[in-house]
Amino acid sequence: MKTLTALFTAAALTLTAGLAQADVRVDQIPQLVKEGKIKPLESMNDEALKLHPGATITDTDLDNHFNGYEYEVELKTADGKEFDVDFDATTGKVLSNKQDT
Repeated sequence: MKTLTALFTAAALTLTAGLAQADVRVDQIPQLVKEGKIKPLESMNDEALKLHPGATITDTDLDNHFNGYEYEVELKTADGKEFDVDFDATTGKVLSNKQDT
């Protein structure tokens, strides 16, 4: 019985964590910008390109985390290096700027 309870608890925690870090649909972004909850997607892409001049954006996601919204911008440079830049979507602050390995 204890094993069953432990399995159920683990499954519930896994599902809850997945819901807490869900991608925001693209069609929801304009409303969030209009409400002042996040910065526009284009401005975050521009900021990522300033950090990596000449790079190309390969993907941008908006996630809803426990502590708020976060943009995740993926870039690729001309020499093939890939970078992930994470921004606080409300303030525009760079949270991380890491090269993929």
